[in-house]
Amino acid sequence: MYKFGFIGTGNMASALAKAVVKNINPCEIILSNRTALKAEVLAKELNCNFGTNKEVAENSKYIFLGVKPQVLGTLAEEIKPYLESRQDRFVLISMAAGRSTKDIENLFGNYPVIRIMPNVPAEVCEGMTLCTKNEKVTDDEYQDFFNAMSKSGKLDDIPEKLIDAAMAVSGCGPAFVFEVIEALADGAVSIGVPRDKAYLYAAQTLLGSAKLMLETGKNPSVLKDSVCSPGGTTIQGVRKLEEGGLRSCMLEAVVASYEKAKNM
Repeated sequence: MYKFGFIGTGNMASALAKAVVKNINPCEIILSNRTALKAEVLAKELNCNFGTNKEVAENSKYIFLGVKPQVLGTLAEEIKPYLESRQDRFVLISMAAGRSTKDIENLFGNYPVIRIMPNVPAEVCEGMTLCTKNEKVTDDEYQDFFNAMSKSGKLDDIPEKLIDAAMAVSGCGPAFVFEVIEALADGAVSIGVPRDKAYLYAAQTLLGSAKLMLETGKNPSVLKDSVCSPGGTTIQGVRKLEEGGLRSCMLEAVVASYEKAKNM
């Protein structure tokens, strides 16, 4: 019997498996994937087990459904008989965008479901994972799950009605941030900074700025004002950002991502 089973070892599921293995004995984890070799390679890296979808479905306490939303129906048809044959308790973990816990129940059966929306920084233990659950998940199971996932970064319980909206920030946000890093680096390169140094300076600046806000609890507008000396260099750059509509573009990017999630 395994504590955690991962069906699908794509980028996001692999990042979560790498986080879980920091808290759970690798012997208690099993991986499977449509391309079996991919699961085998990751399993050897993590020193855990690999097998088939059937083995994961039949033998895992927490079953990660790490496939694309459009593939969930096919996966349900494959593993539903194995889930139905079980006499013990298990929990399904869905990370499919736009698919509610009720959708998962309708596809897989009337089981406990935890729905998560992680993001890619989980790979380096700095992720932001949104979590919600149906009423069949016990408080102990939910806490057990949080404990196992703690090395992935921050986790937050959120009402399901808000998860798609919040995902538009945390789930899609890394892509927006990478665009900002690239733009800052391009600006530096255009005025003579070597490319490798430009990426380092831009990325570390975002990392440090985010950490400063989280650890001080200060409003970002207050922190921004603390950098903008009257008549100084920074306020001139901020003036250009306002002129170019950076804040409006970011706002609209989040709203567009949310609208897409709602319609998936």
